[in-house]
Amino acid sequence: MEVTNTSGRRKTSIARIYMTPGTGAIMINNKSYDAYFTTIVNQFKVMQPLQVTDNVGKFDIKINVDGGGVTGQAEAIRLAISKSLCEINVENRLALKPLGLLTRDDRMVERKKPGQKKARKRFQFSKR
Repeated sequence: MEVTNTSGRRKTSIARIYMTPGTGAIMINNKSYDAYFTTIVNQFKVMQPLQVTDNVGKFDIKINVDGGGVTGQAEAIRLAISKSLCEINVENRLALKPLGLLTRDDRMVERKKPGQKKARKRFQFSKR
């Protein structure tokens, strides 16, 4: 089997992954995943698709992630890994789909409107 290449997005984060059979090394921007994501929640998000499909330690994953914050990056990586696992074995889809791991979360930050302080907040109104 050769390299599987997929991408995932969340908010303004874009993750591109290269998955090959190996020993389970996960490198994010040339750092190990537990050094890149210091919180346990984000580490869990990265490992979740592998744990659900019982593929922990079976693939080496090289990840390039750019844009957004840490949580958005972790969720972009989770989507990319899920898509890659479905390319490798179609049966993984049955485990990942009910948990919502194959769904692209398309919510973005609402833009600021002119004449307002933020997207929805108005300037203070003075009657007199």
